[in-house]
Amino acid sequence: MSLLDYFRAKKEPTTATTAKERLQIIVAHQRGERDAPDYFPAMKQEIIEVIRKYVQIDSDQVSVQLDQNDDNLSVLELNVTLPEKP
Repeated sequence: MSLLDYFRAKKEPTTATTAKERLQIIVAHQRGERDAPDYFPAMKQEIIEVIRKYVQIDSDQVSVQLDQNDDNLSVLELNVTLPEKP
């Protein structure tokens, strides 16, 4: 890397690159849902309803994933984007 490379403008990602990244996220999400147990969608909805009792959030602000390891160990991962305090 030369000194002139530092001052050159960096290229923005192309639309093809952005589309590829989005598609990879969608495919990974669908693969995760395929291996989930039958009760998982109902459990996810109940978790969202419990959170809504205390904080006003949208469904897209909650991410629930179930990961299963080779050791027959299941891990439930819950990510919630909470609103900022006024």
